[in-house]
Amino acid sequence: MGERSAKKSRLAGVIEAIDGVIAKLEQFIMAIGVILMAINTIANVISRFIFNHSIIFAEELNSIFILLVTFAGIGFAARHGRHIRMSAISDALPKQARKILMIVIAAITSVLLLVLAWYAIQYIISLQAKGRVYPALGIPIYVSYLWVPIGLGVTGIQYGLTFLINLREKEIYLSTDLREEDAQELELEL
Repeated sequence: MGERSAKKSRLAGVIEAIDGVIAKLEQFIMAIGVILMAINTIANVISRFIFNHSIIFAEELNSIFILLVTFAGIGFAARHGRHIRMSAISDALPKQARKILMIVIAAITSVLLLVLAWYAIQYIISLQAKGRVYPALGIPIYVSYLWVPIGLGVTGIQYGLTFLINLREKEIYLSTDLREEDAQELELEL
């Protein structure tokens, strides 16, 4: 019994360590992306009003930052249980059935996101082979799309961790740090 408890404890430690690294990475990427997008947009507005010309590369740069923030954001939403849930059916189920449903949903979502990340990598490889570049920035287009498989991969890992924590714990977890009961309380407060 003690050995089994120690294995569970080690698994919990590994999950928490991975989760912590992912959380810091998401926060950093989203913060930098939003700040750089704001700086770029403000600089472009000032340039238009003072010099009567937009910064040539501002639109291209903002599209890169939007990709960055979007695909970092999906991992963040999954980590904090802020993704869209259609819970009409699951709310009507008994707790054990909801638990099984959450395990299945987390597992399938994790696999699908990791498969999408794989296809995104294949797409990026094909973009790189074509050699296309942004006209104003002069950088290869595939570089800006690197955030897509990273975001999908991180989100897939996050759902995988949610799957594991639901296997380990008795409560139903919507994400690694949000229990179903806590989410219901938050909804009532809103």
